[in-house]
Amino acid sequence: MLPGLTIPPSLAGLLAALRPCFATAPTFTTFCALVCGMLAQTGRRTVTGMLVGSGLSALWPHHRAHRFFSRSRWSAETLGVLLAGLVVRLLLPAGAEVAVVVDDTLFKRTGRRVWAAGWFHDGSVKGPKPVGFGNNWVVAGIVVSLPVLARPVCLPVAARLVRKDTVSASRLWLARQMVLALAEALPGRRVHVVADAAYAGKELRGLPERVSWTTRLRKDAALYDLAPPRTGRPGRPRQKGRRLPSLAQLARTAAFTPTVVVRYGQRSTVYTATVCCLWYGVFGPQHVTVVLLREDAAGTGYDLALVTTDLQATPARVVERYAERWSVEVSIEDAKQLVGVGEARNRVAAAVERTVPFGLVCQTLAVCWYATAGHDPADVAEHRARAPWYRTKTHPSTADMLGKLRRVLIAARFCLARPEQPSPAEIQAIRLAWESPAA
Repeated sequence: MLPGLTIPPSLAGLLAALRPCFATAPTFTTFCALVCGMLAQTGRRTVTGMLVGSGLSALWPHHRAHRFFSRSRWSAETLGVLLAGLVVRLLLPAGAEVAVVVDDTLFKRTGRRVWAAGWFHDGSVKGPKPVGFGNNWVVAGIVVSLPVLARPVCLPVAARLVRKDTVSASRLWLARQMVLALAEALPGRRVHVVADAAYAGKELRGLPERVSWTTRLRKDAALYDLAPPRTGRPGRPRQKGRRLPSLAQLARTAAFTPTVVVRYGQRSTVYTATVCCLWYGVFGPQHVTVVLLREDAAGTGYDLALVTTDLQATPARVVERYAERWSVEVSIEDAKQLVGVGEARNRVAAAVERTVPFGLVCQTLAVCWYATAGHDPADVAEHRARAPWYRTKTHPSTADMLGKLRRVLIAARFCLARPEQPSPAEIQAIRLAWESPAA
């Protein structure tokens, strides 16, 4: 496809689905090269590191890679929408509901000239003030169940930058915009959004009917009975009923029933109670279901309170749906520790707003590639043969997926048209080197 770079057909097909995002053919060419470079690079995934990983550092000037992020005509939002459509088409059954999880994370940066950088909450910091300096991102991902794994996987498809002193300072507002864009790109499918307690506020009012929102309920939430029927008298009808007791009081009087749920790969029995009511301060007059959960039948009170606008969901499904939210935490950790998202040191506005979404796109493409073309039943056995101390390993990890794609990308560089085509023995030596635990 490119002079000096050969893209495996299995990956080229995925990249071709994202072609409409780019205004010109040279921009798309650069995109493909940098995706391959980021996935093949074993060192730091800076912008020039991506160029080195693609094998084009001696053929292209380095400013071509920098210009792709800072000046080229393409939109990270459009790229995310196209990627979401690709994920749904490849990994979800026709007409299936789409589960979306939302969370935010901090990519640490240094320097006063970094666009939109500031002090934000950082859960990885220990101590009384868990804050860090960098760029704060709200990430939305689609949760899928792959036959090759026993756990749900979150595939990031969209990310928005938090900018203080603007409307983009609200993480909930950014999450709503991403969800609306995804729902519009997936017509005819129901979209179920799951987030933690930080993602609940008045911005959630007026969501489309086929979009539901599930979150953790705050202890001080003001709940109300449903609005009473109209009396026929003049005046505005009542929007809500009487104020309900606190969650602790509701739990003392509620009837808890055994509920079988599957969470974190394990089947267990919990005890749930439901209340249909209004959370007027957040959802207004929209009806919601509150699910109170106890882990132990002999317990008192409740261990977890969830609220959802999906009135058709069973208590078990609400609990399982919220448990799937943890997949976004795993995905963000993989993005930082394995894929190298956030290692690029861009400073100008356009480059900062594009580089992290680009890295997350690379991560999702790698998982899609492995699920559709890269998986082999012998992968786990080969890994255990190389590292026999992993005696309980039964499924490939994200590192295994990235490692296999990296080997395929590197092997694809040795095409027959090149006079320095290695011998079969050399190819085998390269493969064994990349399969070693140190690779």
